Amino acid sequence: MRLRRPLPLAAGAAGLLLLVVALVVVQLGRPTTAPVDSSGPSGIAAASLATSSPTSAPSLAMSTLASAISGGSQDATGSPAATDSGSSSTSTATPSKAPTKAPTKAPTKAPTKAPTKAPAPVQTVTVTLSPTAAATPTPVQTDGTAPTPDGSTPSPEPITPAPAGPCPIFPASNVWNKDIASLPVAANSDAMIQAIGAGSKLHPDYDAIGDGIPYNVVDSSTPTYTVSFDYADESDAGPYPIPANPKIENGSDGHMLLLDKGACRLYELYAASKSGSTWHAGSGAIWDLRSNALRPAGWTSADAAGLPILPGLVLYSEVQSGVIQHAIRFTAPRTCGYIYPARHLTASPCSNLPPMGLRVRLKASVDISGFGPSARVVLTALKQYGMILADNGSPWYITGEPNKSWNDDEMHALGGLTGADFEVVDTSGLRNG
Repeated sequence: MRLRRPLPLAAGAAGLLLLVVALVVVQLGRPTTAPVDSSGPSGIAAASLATSSPTSAPSLAMSTLASAISGGSQDATGSPAATDSGSSSTSTATPSKAPTKAPTKAPTKAPTKAPTKAPAPVQTVTVTLSPTAAATPTPVQTDGTAPTPDGSTPSPEPITPAPAGPCPIFPASNVWNKDIASLPVAANSDAMIQAIGAGSKLHPDYDAIGDGIPYNVVDSSTPTYTVSFDYADESDAGPYPIPANPKIENGSDGHMLLLDKGACRLYELYAASKSGSTWHAGSGAIWDLRSNALRPAGWTSADAAGLPILPGLVLYSEVQSGVIQHAIRFTAPRTCGYIYPARHLTASPCSNLPPMGLRVRLKASVDISGFGPSARVVLTALKQYGMILADNGSPWYITGEPNKSWNDDEMHALGGLTGADFEVVDTSGLRNG
């Protein structure tokens, strides 16, 4: 009997050992005890083993999005990147039987809910990770234009310039077109009036029989010529558009004025003459009628003062319209020096003679009601805009165009006024612009 007692004890010990081993095996086989790495595809498999809850698929999808955005667990192809020391614990802790249980739960439940929430984030990930978008930044154009789809810079829309409108005879801001009625009287007014001729009569140097300075209207079809000059160093080279039979001023001055309204240019020649097929002149000037630019200091023009001629002419059409809105050109026997806007002199500066560019106006107190309607238009302009000394000649001769329609008797009545009816204007502050 003593020999048989150890056998039941041994059998009981063996049974207890088998029970412990069975418990250990069961414990090791439970999926909930395994650590999970959800950073890559291996993590996805481990997460499937970790739970059989229906909400496990959306959680898995969001985890995958976060991993894809960070880019830390996948390479460019989407394959698992090299695992670090943290992820290696999954493979060592997961028992060999875990894969036999994963297919039975993850595939049966994940598809039923994951598609309801995952598509929107997955779409975003696809755009964010696009290699093309990352490699092609949006071009920035320095001129502010937007790039075209192929990356080229589009041509800017052509800018159509605003219509220039009718060609003016210089801008309204030009001194020829400025109202000087309110400017003060010059301190040397009396002396200058005496020097020109206080008792000399006002004379219209234009009429119906051909006296005056005519002008020609030309255009782009008018033949052009290279003109030779006596004073080439102070003349504009041209070419000058000259019609076949141009109108030229009678007498030695021989002014020829050429107005191109299309180009808004004024061409003026002094002492113009033609020999064979060539033209010659004493001097010449070309004016941009939209500009206030003056001649260079010291330069002549077709006029002695270096000024344009046409802007100062009394034109028949203006008188018929009832208003002249510019200063009028006039002459004086002797001059010295020049003041603005003149650019040229005929004698050295002095103090006892009028300078070229002198501005004179008819006194506001002079009664003009007794003159004819056309004469009153001229006299009103002499009060409001005055006249500018532009050349040497007879005293108080105002210049206009010849026109067969002039009423010479009415215009000759202007001779009832003398130099004493005028005053010199202080134009020291008067400038173009």
